Amino acid sequence: MTVVTKGRIPLFGRIVKGEMQLNEFGRIVEFTWKDLVNHNPDIELEEFVVMPNHFHGIIILSGAGLPSRINRSGTQNSRGPAPTERSISEIMRQFKTFSAKRINLLRNTPGEAVWQRNFYDHIIRDEKDYYEISEYIDLNPAGWEKDEEFVKDCG
Repeated sequence: MTVVTKGRIPLFGRIVKGEMQLNEFGRIVEFTWKDLVNHNPDIELEEFVVMPNHFHGIIILSGAGLPSRINRSGTQNSRGPAPTERSISEIMRQFKTFSAKRINLLRNTPGEAVWQRNFYDHIIRDEKDYYEISEYIDLNPAGWEKDEEFVKDCG
């Protein structure tokens, strides 16, 4: 998943020497991401990174009625029908809503948009795809100046 701040405003911190330094808003985003498992017991959260003006993360859908993760050998363990777009959309709605409410409470800006309207998702279909995306997420802060969401004045 990738989700971008409204207007690509760098709200969550700065990149310093290739490392993301979260501010208070960035820590809220990180907390909200990690807290999703408490609201969605059929998911697992893998690699993620909070960037100055966007967020990347891997969500693994598992449990009743949803397929489990692609295992590390590259084959999929099936537990039922494919997930619906609604389930991913609902998880992302929670993430964006919960984090925006907390951020807006601190900024004293109730109801103001923190995130852009939609999000980008990609279904990971095999081990190679998983590792490429995982590596991209891990290396994202170090490659900030080459990122399509790069904003020059935020670090």
